[in-house]
Amino acid sequence: MFFIDPNSLDIGRSPSSAPSAFTPSVRWGLGIDADDFRLSPTTSSDRFSFHLLRPGAPLLSGYWELRSAIFCEEQHLFECHDRDDRDAIAYPIAAIAHGASRAGGVVGVVRIVEESPGLWYGGRLGVDADFRRYNQIGKGLIWKAVTTAHGWGCERFLATVQIQNVRFFQRLHWQSIEAIEIRGVPHHLMQADLAYYQPSRERRPLLQAA
Repeated sequence: MFFIDPNSLDIGRSPSSAPSAFTPSVRWGLGIDADDFRLSPTTSSDRFSFHLLRPGAPLLSGYWELRSAIFCEEQHLFECHDRDDRDAIAYPIAAIAHGASRAGGVVGVVRIVEESPGLWYGGRLGVDADFRRYNQIGKGLIWKAVTTAHGWGCERFLATVQIQNVRFFQRLHWQSIEAIEIRGVPHHLMQADLAYYQPSRERRPLLQAA
């Protein structure tokens, strides 16, 4: 059974940016928008798509489960769960797999939060361990996160990035502001170049309690 997201009525705005087989359609309770396949201004993928999960989306359970698997069970940054006060004002984004392997499953996560007018943060970026060989998942999540916030009036987009991922972000037009430590783990505070990340036309949903 498929569940149609009532907020996905204007899907399929940019057919040239995604494979025609996936545009437009509704799958796994999500409107598959052509923009959801964008990884950068020059690349796209038919293996994965990237979606803002609106309140009540059936894939939210997979989003929370993957966050817990990465940040609690694997990295041990948190004990019982990785949720915090920011989740009440955050917008969850998920990477969804297409094809035979884990079709319709959440294989990547990130959240975006507006800390103050125009100032946005990305966080909880992670990819399922079985899919980390596909580096386009991380790229797609970052692209979706920053372009979505940019479309909602973002003037500055920041993230705390674990030190082993700093060069990856630099290649995606981010710059390091300072080295910091979070829960005993080295990070860099980094800022996205918004000139590179064109604003998305994703509609901003009303927030509900996490």
